[in-house]
Amino acid sequence: MIGALLLSACGASELDLTPTVAPDAIRTQAVATFAADLTVTALVAPTNTPAATITPLATFTPLATLAGGVGLGTVAAPVTGGGTASCYGLSFVSDVSIPDNTPVTPGQAFTKTWKVKNAGSCAWDAGFKFAFVTGDALGGTTFTLPASVAAGAVTDISIAMTAPNKTGTIRGDWRMSTAGGQFFGDQVYVQVVVGGGGAAPTNTGTAATEEPTATDPPTGD
Repeated sequence: MIGALLLSACGASELDLTPTVAPDAIRTQAVATFAADLTVTALVAPTNTPAATITPLATFTPLATLAGGVGLGTVAAPVTGGGTASCYGLSFVSDVSIPDNTPVTPGQAFTKTWKVKNAGSCAWDAGFKFAFVTGDALGGTTFTLPASVAAGAVTDISIAMTAPNKTGTIRGDWRMSTAGGQFFGDQVYVQVVVGGGGAAPTNTGTAATEEPTATDPPTGD
């Protein structure tokens, strides 16, 4: 009996030593292992970094077009025959005939000649006028340039005059203008002494100082 009991005890121990694994435990372990593999794979896989956004270059605004279609660096043309342009000028050079205070007799005819220079940078056009502006015209009338006078050129301008029938010092002022009547340059004059007891010389090279004018006097013929 003792031997039988020992054999029975040994058999029971061998049976208990055989492990028993439940099917549900196997499935749970498999799922956990698969999930762990997915996590490792996600960590190892490179992450796609989006490309940097390119900022467009600034758009340049075109330069504004000047009024009248004149581009940059372009200079407007001088006025011809219209309003006074800064390029026109006249300077007195000398009295060619009838210097200041020349004695004349009442009613005496004479010719006054001035030597003048085109002191501007533009030519005087044919049609420009040399006209009486103030004082006594002494019978003189407007002289119209028959031809152009180049910038820097010196020319003579002559006006036929007649002494008035009164005695005393008589003066008349004259000035150059454009064909449109806009005056420019020095204002020159003739000054005679009527009844001074002598005849006026017809030609002399004596120089006299004329007066530049700051303002435009009214037009006269």
